[in-house]
Amino acid sequence: MAEQYTYLTTVEVADYLRLKERKVYDLVRQGQIPCSRVTGKLLFPRQQIDLWVLSHLEGDQAQRLSVPLVVAGSQDPLLEWSIRESGSDLAMLCQGSGDGVRRLIDGKAMLAGIHLLDASTQHYNEPSLLGLSGMRDLLIVHWAKRRQGLLLPADNPVKITGLSDLKRPDVRVAHRQPDAGAARLLSCLLQQAGIESSALNWAPHASLSEDDLALSIGQGEADVGLGIEAAAHRQQLGFIPLCDEPFDLIMQRRSYFEPALQRLLAFTQQARFAERAAMLGGYDIGEAGKIVYNA
Repeated sequence: MAEQYTYLTTVEVADYLRLKERKVYDLVRQGQIPCSRVTGKLLFPRQQIDLWVLSHLEGDQAQRLSVPLVVAGSQDPLLEWSIRESGSDLAMLCQGSGDGVRRLIDGKAMLAGIHLLDASTQHYNEPSLLGLSGMRDLLIVHWAKRRQGLLLPADNPVKITGLSDLKRPDVRVAHRQPDAGAARLLSCLLQQAGIESSALNWAPHASLSEDDLALSIGQGEADVGLGIEAAAHRQQLGFIPLCDEPFDLIMQRRSYFEPALQRLLAFTQQARFAERAAMLGGYDIGEAGKIVYNA
């Protein structure tokens, strides 16, 4: 009967886990089991209870292993701000989505933010296409949908109106490192538009983050580049929207229950989080925190 509901009561979760109610209360008091309190009543999200059980099935040795409290992958202004404001104690080391995947696999990061498009399938963040199919405890949590587009100076001195203008010889194009999510997306967009990458007048050096790319345009080192709307707003740049994309957090299942990550995810339910997303611009946070993949 408990399987019919998204949230379980104390009696239902005790029956579901084959525990006594007193033991459930003990787990709640110790902060070991996911729950929420609504008008004084304990409710247990069924999906998170299932994850909690799976994390304990992975063995005592897995539980003893620890990874650094580091967020790797792609830079995201809303994530960056939320990590600070939530008091999560997470540190950031953002050098692109591809780098984040590698650091997660190598145990050098607790989670990574990614937005990696596969050109052949047009799917984002597919574990089997990212070399993650071997992670039997992989969990992917949706963070936000972000608007991607062309960043350009506010006064648009070279009169850029769309993607086709990037092939003009007088237009200098800022770019990200090859395994960054923005680099993959730009390559795909150029291919769809029938524009040869070799025909573009690329900036001499790659920008290693969203902010770096925006700064290179703001400082006149390039005329245009692909990035998110929030980065354009932060640097007071112009913006031409092109598409929306999912930005997800990848992690090991047991990391989901670490206090640092739970504080971060709980923060997404606060009004301040929604207010900040609206202020930054270009975010849809309607499904923030939703588990979209559970190996």
